[in-house]
Amino acid sequence: MNSKIGTGDDCVSIGPSTSNLWIENVSCGPGHGISIGSLGWDLQEPGVQNVTVKTVTFTGTQNGVRVKTWARPSNGFVKYVLFQDVVMVNVENPIIIDQNYCPDDHKCPDQVSGVKISDITYQDIHGSSSTEIAMKFDCSKQYPCNDVTLEDVNLTCNNKPAQSSCINADGKSSSFVQPNSCLYN
Repeated sequence: MNSKIGTGDDCVSIGPSTSNLWIENVSCGPGHGISIGSLGWDLQEPGVQNVTVKTVTFTGTQNGVRVKTWARPSNGFVKYVLFQDVVMVNVENPIIIDQNYCPDDHKCPDQVSGVKISDITYQDIHGSSSTEIAMKFDCSKQYPCNDVTLEDVNLTCNNKPAQSSCINADGKSSSFVQPNSCLYN
């Protein structure tokens, strides 16, 4: 709580077996954002659950709120996560779930992520993206992300509406959501 973090990697990294975590009033930048993961390197891996990230500002970061998993078999999971009251200032990937995580595209496992992602809520997220795709959900073909909720999201790129990209992701949106939701129900 009440922290200002500037780094060359994740401002906060949330690893396997994390539960009942509360992060509030954090300024992140420079850095790679607040990340759940990377997860799913091991076949037998404890999951992540009951995480709240609230009242956070990202400035010039690579990512904002991120979930990242390796594309390989795993019994891991991520569930019951709330990202709330978040401001993005010129962030490359403001909202991202990446289940094909492979830094520098070097020795990628190139399989299918076994990590099950569900019950993720993005609420009151505003600001600017430095790229056109401000909201990206690249989920597992075997275990699609489900119960993703978008509520009151407004992200722009160069003062224009940003775009979203969804692969294997379902959920719902309510209130105002920009970029337009690409989630399926």
